[in-house]
This record gives sequence, structure tokens and C-alpha cells, in this order.
Amino acid sequence: MNKINVYSEIGKLKTVLLHEPGNEIHNLTPKRLDDLLFDDIPWLPLAKKEHQAFAKTFIDNGVKVLCLVDLVSEALDEDKKIKEKFIHQFVKEANIRHIELEQKVTKYLLSFTNTKEMVEKSISGIKAKELDSLYKNDNEFITDPMPNLYFQRDPFASVGNSISLNSMYSLTRSRETIYGEYIFKYHPTYKNTSLVYSRDEIKSIEGGDILILNENTILVGRSQRTKLKAIKKFANNVFYKSSLPFKNIIIFSIPKARTFMHLDTVFTQVDIDKFTIHKGILKRLELEEISKGDKLIHKKKYKGSLESLLEKYVGKKITLIPVGGDDAISADREQWSDGSNTIAIAPGVVIAYERNDITNEILRKNGIKVFEIPSSELSRGRGGPRCMCMPLEREEIKK
Repeated sequence: MNKINVYSEIGKLKTVLLHEPGNEIHNLTPKRLDDLLFDDIPWLPLAKKEHQAFAKTFIDNGVKVLCLVDLVSEALDEDKKIKEKFIHQFVKEANIRHIELEQKVTKYLLSFTNTKEMVEKSISGIKAKELDSLYKNDNEFITDPMPNLYFQRDPFASVGNSISLNSMYSLTRSRETIYGEYIFKYHPTYKNTSLVYSRDEIKSIEGGDILILNENTILVGRSQRTKLKAIKKFANNVFYKSSLPFKNIIIFSIPKARTFMHLDTVFTQVDIDKFTIHKGILKRLELEEISKGDKLIHKKKYKGSLESLLEKYVGKKITLIPVGGDDAISADREQWSDGSNTIAIAPGVVIAYERNDITNEILRKNGIKVFEIPSSELSRGRGGPRCMCMPLEREEIKK
């Protein structure tokens, strides 16, 4: 039986969760880009091929790939009442303006005999014309598509053997966490997984800001989408309301801008002693330490360098690998296309977008093995390989 087991960013990856882009991408339109947090519209046929190449890279390296829609469908098929509960909750959270339309959407989703098709439809969005012949020419969306869902990193995050079921920054993405709720409550493999954060919390925290350094330390980005009060609540839950071994949480305060959405857009770990970094944030980066004490959280600012802080918690001399090298233009360009957003499948072995050729070459010169994947369409969503996957199980690092 698979279990949640993530105590590092780099331990050999055993199981990962993905969501292949579907018709929710087809349902993006220029006038809805801002609302749905996209800068451009990916071409779905090529985006799917690129994502399939991503999944194949995991599989070719011995990683078990699970699909979000499959897990949700399996959870809902455990009991008819669970499926009905999901549909009613989905409709309630879909911000449908009229009771009559809520009833029609509920009836429509209940009419699906194939649970997987129903889940896919909930993701892709429901148009008025699908509900009733009265609306046969009405293309208005009654429930919005969820095009960000192929970025599986953000709605929930593996923390040790627990899950942070996140409260999302934007209303647009808040429904994404419903799927995680049903997986970790009802799926036969993952049911009753303990939580260190709840989607019902008011303050937002997202998975792109949560990095597991080792069994003692978690790095959390204080970003546009992750709030300080959420980090404190997360820390309190990890330290005092769980049996997890973590004793330290390091806060990385990064500029609050779409360019730097999450910590992992400017910083990721690629080996035990090596990290990518977008040098453009170093002058504006503020570091704080939260440590577990006697029923209290102790918090203090760190006045030294990022390298010295990491060395303190890793126990080794640290190498920071600059995205795009020392050229500021290359650095900004490749940070924009997620050059820093790598996913490690083992210590010193990562998956990266092929378009970030300067960064990938620098990684190789630093002894990192890089598997490149095509990304002309996937990158339009403003997220990289780490953003697109959620590790569920890693081997622990041998000391």
C-alpha cells in the first residue's frame, strides 16, 4: 500500500501525482485570462504531448505515476453517498448565482454513470447549453473551468507522512482543493491521511511555497500567495498538533509579485548541497527562523547570508546555482520560463524544461544530471516541472 512519505526534496522519488491538461485548457478565452490566472492560451494537443513526455520521464526512471482524476474517481466510487456529497459540495462552492441553475448542475452531474467522466467535466467547466435544451445556444459558463489544475504542487503538499490541504490565495483556484479533500478522506489507499493545514482556513498558503529540506527543517516562502499568519498556523500544527519530527521552519520572504509567485519559482533544491537560485531576489530576500520550543514558537530574523543559513541546517558547504548564469537578461528570461523550477527524482538528478538551456548547462557543469522535457505550451501557464507534480513518496536520505 502506498503511503505519504516525503522528508526531503531530493530523496529517490517513488510515487508522484500528476494531472494531464484537459478540456479546461480548451475553455480558456482571451477575455477570461486574467480571471483564470493565465497570461496566454496553451494549445491543448501539444500541451498534452509535452505533459505525456513529462510523465514518461518519471516512468522511465522507475517512478510510479498516479493521475488525479483516477484517484478522485476511485475515492468517489467507494460509496454512492460519497459521490453525492462531492457533487453537492462542488456545486455549493462553484459560485452559481441562481438556485435553479444550482439544481440543474447538480442533476446534470448526478446523471453521469461514469464517475471519471463526471470528475473530468467538473474540471473542464459546465456551459449553460449542456444543462437544458432551453439554453441550447448559450455558451456562458455556469461553473468555471480549472486550467491551473495541471499545476498539482499548489492545492496540497506532502509534509512527512501528512498533507497540507491548502487554502488558496485566489477564489479561482479554491475549488481545486476539493479533489484533495476527497482523496485524503476516502481513497482506499490514502484515506484518513492526517492534515497539518485545512482548506477551510482563512489565510492562504500554497504548495509552491513549501519545501522539505530534511526531517528536521521545512522551508516556507512568504510570497504573494502565502501569508505570514498561515505560516504561523502551519508551524504550530506541524510542531504541536502532529507527530512529525520537524523542529525548524525557515521563512523566505520574497517579493510579492506575479513574477515570483512562489518560492519554488526562484529557488529549488537539486542535490544535498546544491540549490538553484534566481539571483535577482537575493538583495530583497529576508530570512526568519521559527523553532519548536516548550509549547511556544520562537521566531527571529536571520542576518547572515542564505548560504550560511542553509549550511547551518544541511550541515555541508552549499553551492547556489544561478538561473541563467551571471547575465541579468538571461537570468530574468529563464526565471520567467521557470529555469529554477526543477523537480529532483533523486539526489543530483532533475527534470527541467528544455527551453532553459543556459541554466541546464550550468546545472550539468555543477554535476547535476538533467532530463529535459519539451515545454513550449506547458510553460504558458507560468509553472515548471516542480509546479506540475506532487511527490507522494520518496525514499529517505541515507545519513
